[in-house]
Amino acid sequence: MLTDPFESATGLTPARGKNEIILKTLTAWPMKDEVEDGKVVHGGGEYEIQGVVIRGTPLLHDSSDKFFKTVYRAEAEEISMGFLGHISEAPPADAMEKLKDVDILFIPAGGKPFVDQEAAAKLIKQLGPKIVVASFFKAPGLKRASADWKKFADEIGQKPEVLEKLTVRKKDLREQKGSKLVALKI
Repeated sequence: MLTDPFESATGLTPARGKNEIILKTLTAWPMKDEVEDGKVVHGGGEYEIQGVVIRGTPLLHDSSDKFFKTVYRAEAEEISMGFLGHISEAPPADAMEKLKDVDILFIPAGGKPFVDQEAAAKLIKQLGPKIVVASFFKAPGLKRASADWKKFADEIGQKPEVLEKLTVRKKDLREQKGSKLVALKI
């Protein structure tokens, strides 16, 4: 599963390879499928693709006439994942309820133009994930302004585990106490 694919214009190297599921938390109007080799999911609704159940909740309050935003909850192999993507403020109560107690939460950690780091820390406390994966943070080559994930780590009071790849087993999640912060190398 690939979330929010980006182009080389961002200054970063886009992901390569075939992806069976592509989640888009930000979709421009008019809507079009930019990816031909996978199933593109954008917008609210329920989807099931190759055994992965995905529920999208539109964020009308955070959208505009040029784009719309969606948050997702995905379930695969008894592991639940929440994708907050491009949020710039806390999701409304109905979206928060659908994301409550996800095992893994992907959340913007770089501040503006996305949700600020203090508000992101509050969202983590409200949702109670076992693993928090930082996204949309400062990286070498990135052409837009963004804060470092280390400031986000300070905000939530954790030292992150920096990984090349995240592998998760349901058994390990059951045994884990509290939330663990992860930053994936870019």
